[in-house]
Amino acid sequence: MDIALLALAATATAFATALGVLPVFLMGSRAELLRPILLGTAIGAMTVASVIGLLKPAIEEGGTVEIVLGLLAGVLLVVAAHRLLARRNVHVGDLRGAGVRLSVLVFGVLFVHSLPEGLAIGTAYASDLAGLSLFVILAIGLQNVPEGTSVAIPMAEAGFDRKSQFWAAVLTSAPQPVGAVVAFLVVEHVRGLLPASFAFAAGAMLALVAFELAPQAFGSNSWVRAGAGSAAGALAMLALAAIVGV
Repeated sequence: MDIALLALAATATAFATALGVLPVFLMGSRAELLRPILLGTAIGAMTVASVIGLLKPAIEEGGTVEIVLGLLAGVLLVVAAHRLLARRNVHVGDLRGAGVRLSVLVFGVLFVHSLPEGLAIGTAYASDLAGLSLFVILAIGLQNVPEGTSVAIPMAEAGFDRKSQFWAAVLTSAPQPVGAVVAFLVVEHVRGLLPASFAFAAGAMLALVAFELAPQAFGSNSWVRAGAGSAAGALAMLALAAIVGV
C-alpha cells in the first residue's frame, strides 16, 4: 500500500510538468516572458527543500564523510548527464536544425535529472520525519511546472505540434516514479543509507538549480522577474515547512 501511494504521488508530480505547457499553448512565443518567473519560483522552492527538507535531517542523522560523499555523488550525476547530452547533435523525423537540437537537449537533461528528483521523493517517503514527504513532493511538483514550459517553448519554435509538446513534457518526468520506488525500497531495507540518500538527493537538486535552472532564469533582461519568482518560491516553501513541521 505504501509503495502504491508513493508511485501515485510521484506520478502526479510527473504530470505536473504538463501544466507548464499550457502557457505555451495559450500565449505562444510570449510564454517566454513567464519562464523566468516560473523558473525563479522553482529555484526558490528547490533550494529551500534541499536545505531544510534534505540536508538538515541528513546532518542530524549522519556523519560528515557520508554526507559529503552523498552530496558530491548527486552533483556529479547531474554534471555528467549535462555534459553527455550537450555533445549530442540529433534530428527528429524531418525536423532538423538548432531548434530541434535544443529541444532534444532540454528534454534529455530534464529526463535524466528527474531520476534524482524521484530518489528525493522516495527517500523522504521512507523517513520517519513527519511532513517531510509532503514537503518534498510539493516542492518537486512545483518545480516541474516551469520544466514543462522549458520543454514546450523550444519545441514550439522548432515546429513540433502541441501533442508532441504535451507528452514530451510529461515524459521528461517519467523516471520520477521509478526513482521514488527504488529509493523507498532500498532505504526501507537498509535504514543506514538514509542520511547518504538525503545528501545525494540534496546534491542533485542543488546542482540542478545551479547548472540548469539559474542560468536559464537569470538572463540579462530577466533578473527582476527571476528574483521575484525565487523569493516567492522560497517564501512559499518556508511557510509550508512551518505548517507541516519540517
